[in-house]
Amino acid sequence: MTTLLVRTNWWRVRCYQRMILSENRLIHDHQTSEKRKSPKNVKQLALSRYMELVKSYEKVLEKKFPTAMHVYRIFMVGIKEFYRDMKYYFRIHRKLTTSPRGFECLTRKEIELYHQMPKDMIRVAPMLILSTLPFANYIVFPLVYLFPRHLLCHHFWTLQQRMEFAMETQRKKLYNYKPVFRCLQAQLDTLQGRAEHNNWGYVLGLLGSGVHPKPEDIVKSIHLFRGDPYHLAYLYPGHVKGLLRMHSMHMGWRRRHRLAERAQILHEMDMAIEREGGLSNLSQEELRMACFLRGLNPITMKREDMVYWLSQWMSVSKVVDSSSLSLLLHCPILLGYNQPSNWILIH
Repeated sequence: MTTLLVRTNWWRVRCYQRMILSENRLIHDHQTSEKRKSPKNVKQLALSRYMELVKSYEKVLEKKFPTAMHVYRIFMVGIKEFYRDMKYYFRIHRKLTTSPRGFECLTRKEIELYHQMPKDMIRVAPMLILSTLPFANYIVFPLVYLFPRHLLCHHFWTLQQRMEFAMETQRKKLYNYKPVFRCLQAQLDTLQGRAEHNNWGYVLGLLGSGVHPKPEDIVKSIHLFRGDPYHLAYLYPGHVKGLLRMHSMHMGWRRRHRLAERAQILHEMDMAIEREGGLSNLSQEELRMACFLRGLNPITMKREDMVYWLSQWMSVSKVVDSSSLSLLLHCPILLGYNQPSNWILIH
């Protein structure tokens, strides 16, 4: 009898537990359905479905229009990088104007960005403004695809395009090396009787015979670039025009002042490289860009050859000051006029 009573109570407890579990399950199912029906979750569900649709549509476009999608992705990535560097440029500008140390407070990369970003902003501005207009993308994307070198900046270029465009810019520079070299030669006779005449005649003679002078021979004639005849204030207008073209600068206003600013920027970049441990700390890509900026085509050169050439440039740059900036502007000729990698581009 006792055993039967225990079993009966145990069965009643089990039934009661099952009934509670069943009620809890019904309550949970009801709450879940209510959450799904809430406006917030409906919006989230709709948004997730929309994102899935967009992703699937992008895959379809990539299959049917791979070139167009490739251009679109490059453009969007370029916009992000350009916006990031533009904000960074304004921070650098603020830092430069508030620090009493001047360029010494900036790193090499900051100086390079400070030098390059204004030109990039001017170049890209028309396309960015045009792309904000209704239906203008149908015009913008074909244009930037056909003329990326002229309408965009390096933020929007592939690595291959960066090399190709840098070589094309260097080729245009090289056509102005010979006219500037002739301007240097034309002033040699005016140095008769001066102490620098023999050494400078030796330097120009080496260049004319197909070789380059040593940096120490160039530095011996630095006084010629601190006054008459090679200081920026004494150069003839044709000489100034040749230097502007040789450094890819426009022929507009304040020519001599802008040339002095360019030389100052180059000098500050060189000093920043020294502060940061020298040329050995630069990557292969950074060495190439440094050579292009200083008037040398490095595409066919090995790393050690680029480091050697840049070290010669640095030897001259170390002795340049604010009164002899003109010497640095002529270093692409004094150190690169007969370089085989340069001659390959124009011969």
